[in-house]
Amino acid sequence: MSMLVLCGCGQFFSEHAEIKGETIDKLIENGNFKEAETLIKFKIAGEELTKSEEYDLLMKVDIMNRIRRDFRLDDSTVTAMIKEYYPEVTPQELAKWEESGALECKMIDGEKRYFNSAARNLFRISKEAQSKYEQIKGRQSDELDLFLSRYIPDVVKAAKARSGITGTMVMPVKMKIRYTITVPAGEVPEGEIIRVWMPYPRNNAKHKNIKLLSTTQPEYIISPESYAHKSIYMEQPAKKESDAVFGYELSYTSYNIFFNFKPEDIKPYDTESELYRKYTGERKSHIIFSDKIKSLTDSLVAGEENPYLKCVRIFDYIAENYPWASAREYSTIENIPEYVLENRHGDCGQVTLLFLTMARYAGVPAKWQSGWMMHPGEVNLHDWGEVYFEGIGWVPVDQSFGFVRGGNDDDVLHFYTKGLDAYRFIVNDDFSADFYPAKIYPRSETVDFQRGEVEWKGENLYFGRWYYNMEVEYE
Repeated sequence: MSMLVLCGCGQFFSEHAEIKGETIDKLIENGNFKEAETLIKFKIAGEELTKSEEYDLLMKVDIMNRIRRDFRLDDSTVTAMIKEYYPEVTPQELAKWEESGALECKMIDGEKRYFNSAARNLFRISKEAQSKYEQIKGRQSDELDLFLSRYIPDVVKAAKARSGITGTMVMPVKMKIRYTITVPAGEVPEGEIIRVWMPYPRNNAKHKNIKLLSTTQPEYIISPESYAHKSIYMEQPAKKESDAVFGYELSYTSYNIFFNFKPEDIKPYDTESELYRKYTGERKSHIIFSDKIKSLTDSLVAGEENPYLKCVRIFDYIAENYPWASAREYSTIENIPEYVLENRHGDCGQVTLLFLTMARYAGVPAKWQSGWMMHPGEVNLHDWGEVYFEGIGWVPVDQSFGFVRGGNDDDVLHFYTKGLDAYRFIVNDDFSADFYPAKIYPRSETVDFQRGEVEWKGENLYFGRWYYNMEVEYE
């Protein structure tokens, strides 16, 4: 009897929502999360859904929870943070920053909530606010930029000393890493099997001599190279009183690579080839040729036919106009390039997806690559891309690293349009790909794979419920 009543209520609620024009997606878009969750519960309980449809609905609930997690600050907290640099900040100034996207906030269930990094990001995104920040804190030197300005000229010089335009590997760097994931006691019921996927280096031209030295678990699975997300999988039963630790140690040699070609060295594309069609096409949901993408790209590459020079124009524009800022979880953003255009900022993966989308629309094959940046003192997650030039091959492009300052050599300035430094741990050759072994529950990171993924038969364990650690030794 109760099921009949519930079904009736579900049908009424669904019809009522449609009459108001408030579909689930519209409710979520407008920040009405509680109403959206209620409608989802009724649909699941009262309608005959496929497993795929139910999965998608539950993922919407998960995404709303992730957004709540990313937007936890209220206006008083954010205003207090800003007042350290703007003691007399006015509501009008705050509203102006919010309107421009420099101060990121959302209305969630009738309350304005700010992104957790909104206050600090303001002083990265707004040039006016950045100037105010530097008046108080002083100009912040970027140690990585200083390192690269010394290092990259030597890489270019070493590569140019050798002949060839299809990629010269020089100045190898040998590294030993220790990677661990820790699941605290109590996160998974005792005796249940914890399943863990950890990032693992790809066996490609830039990585050589990969040697697995030790693992915490005697049994493990390293995914085949055919999988775009390269991982090492382990599992163990949860214990009531102790943390579950998963880890491995390995060594590998990584090379700097530089493609010493001239624009005229590039041959015409075979536009009917499978490679060309695949990597110049759209791909949901983050490589879409929207009107904004088309208009901006057309304006940048107008009159240019050479594929490399098209990429340089796009690269320069993004580097000059979209500063780095801390990012929301990618899974909470419907279309990342559109988000960058709208908010005029982005982290490494966000500006990379913008570059890839624009390059593809401009007729240049482009794809994703990511993993970790392993520079001394700057070990962190990182994303970049690759573009394909006929007669040259796949060439790395690190949009987020931008220009390399130092001297007047354009090959140094634009190194990251045709080269990649050796301090990399390359894990992924695509985004939003499959895992091996397959994952049961929705991923914590639906786009990238760098920190890892954890689940048990009852649920996915989202970030914050487990911890990761990367240690690097340079040999």
